[in-house]
Amino acid sequence: MENEVKVNVKNKPPLDPDFVPAVLWNKAYQEMVKSNPDSMPVSIAMLRPDGTCFVHRTKVLPDEKSGIGLNKKYISKLIKVLLWQKGGNKIIIAGSKIIADELAGSFSANGSRAFDSDLIGTKVFGSPITVEACPLDRMPEPHDASSKLGRNLDGCRIGFDLGGSDRKCAAVINGKVVHSEEVVWDPYYQSDPQYHISGINDIIKRAAVKLPRIDAIGGSAAGIYMNNEVRVASLFRAISRDNFDKHIRGLFLKLKKEWGCVPFEVVNDGEVTALAASMSMNDNAVLGTSMGTSQAGGYVTPDGNITSWLNELAFVPVDYRDNAPADEWSGDIGCGVQYFSQQAVARLIPKAGISVPDSMPLAERLNQIQKLMAGGDKRAEAIYQTIGIYLGYSIPHYAEFYDMRNMFILGRVTSGEGGDIIISRAAQILKEEFPVLAEKIKISTPDEQEKRHGQAIAAASLPKIAK
Repeated sequence: MENEVKVNVKNKPPLDPDFVPAVLWNKAYQEMVKSNPDSMPVSIAMLRPDGTCFVHRTKVLPDEKSGIGLNKKYISKLIKVLLWQKGGNKIIIAGSKIIADELAGSFSANGSRAFDSDLIGTKVFGSPITVEACPLDRMPEPHDASSKLGRNLDGCRIGFDLGGSDRKCAAVINGKVVHSEEVVWDPYYQSDPQYHISGINDIIKRAAVKLPRIDAIGGSAAGIYMNNEVRVASLFRAISRDNFDKHIRGLFLKLKKEWGCVPFEVVNDGEVTALAASMSMNDNAVLGTSMGTSQAGGYVTPDGNITSWLNELAFVPVDYRDNAPADEWSGDIGCGVQYFSQQAVARLIPKAGISVPDSMPLAERLNQIQKLMAGGDKRAEAIYQTIGIYLGYSIPHYAEFYDMRNMFILGRVTSGEGGDIIISRAAQILKEEFPVLAEKIKISTPDEQEKRHGQAIAAASLPKIAK
């Protein structure tokens, strides 16, 4: 049934020729929709408990014969994107009860989207994801509020960034960095909550002694944070659920009290990265992605605000073939983490004809490929060419969901000569196949100043000091 969507990939990745770019599959499907006079409008609403509502409108084939299967694939992938881009725990599908009923079971405890339902639904928003059908004329109205965080440089501020191998902190006075420091730590395997609490407090204290006073504290870390509460974060993966709820969920609220209740804001590190890029470029409409251990994302709106969206690009599908590589955590196929991270490099290494020990950590495998690339190894180059083509087709896919004119790329996978190949190959795809977007979207990477201080300054600028 799905073979009826014919996708022509002009630039095939050398190490992954069966790759089916999401943007091309969607384009081919929508061409079928346009050519069928009986095609139907469908709307999808994504709701949160606080009343936030995101609405996406599209069209699908008639609910008959082969159209049902194609519609299910199209809407299922679309919902996957919307869930991890924006987030919510109640999905309303208007215009097709058949599609709604088909997808409702996916989010059950044993369904194909059980991971999404547990992580986004239960852990982030407090209850499993539900799917309902409704008439088109009864769809809820969209309601979203961008956060006014960031770009505040007045006063004496502390900014911190919590990574998987180090914690960074900076002291900033009226936008000028007067102290910057990195301290090594190992949070992933520490099950004692006090290890994390003491470590974070320590890095704040190290910066505090460099300031005459503390007016505000801002921080960034991998994970999902709502109103300064930790909802989901890999940094605390070794902590039991009970200890997480008791000691970690409200960690930053407790730290705010310890530091005199000064303005205190913590958000996802991807958002702060995008904010740092926006501040550095003096431009907005920025989508940032970091290709490291996983794939992180962040977004700054055309108005210059960061959002309440999740922007977890690691789980956004970019490859629509039916046998795409699976993410080892969620079990889902074709998601960004397998295309834009150390995991992507590791997956492509054997395809390139390079042998590494099975026991070699992912970071060391990436180091090995970077060394080969520096030596002019064509096998290593093929890995970066492949990732560059992935990116070239994925940027237009992201542009269907983000109003963007800047794509900011960083992370260890993009270091060295290989990173230059990734960027140039992606730009070439845009120019050849998506010329309008190529004119609109600028692809950029951080300079050394941004790498050293940009994230800390952006994090420190998050809170607003009351006058």
